[in-house]
Amino acid sequence: MESTELKVEMVALHEKRVRKCLSKVKGVERVEVEGSLQKVVVTGYANRSKILKALRRVGLRAEPWSPRNELLSAYAAGTLMAANNYYHTFF
Repeated sequence: MESTELKVEMVALHEKRVRKCLSKVKGVERVEVEGSLQKVVVTGYANRSKILKALRRVGLRAEPWSPRNELLSAYAAGTLMAANNYYHTFF
């Protein structure tokens, strides 16, 4: 079984839409949504391109998850205070 991690631009209202949309994709067994990180983890045997296409069809912007997204999400949430203070010191 494979896991596909995606970054999906959404607000809390979209979480239900994401779950419903992806549950209809053939091969998807489980959908985990982390709204604060805008991260979706899809478990099953579905093709990544079909998953992305299904999300875009319902009007959601989606892209494959990358480690850069994790860093940007943490920075936006304010959990990287040391980096934030460092940035403001020099700029």
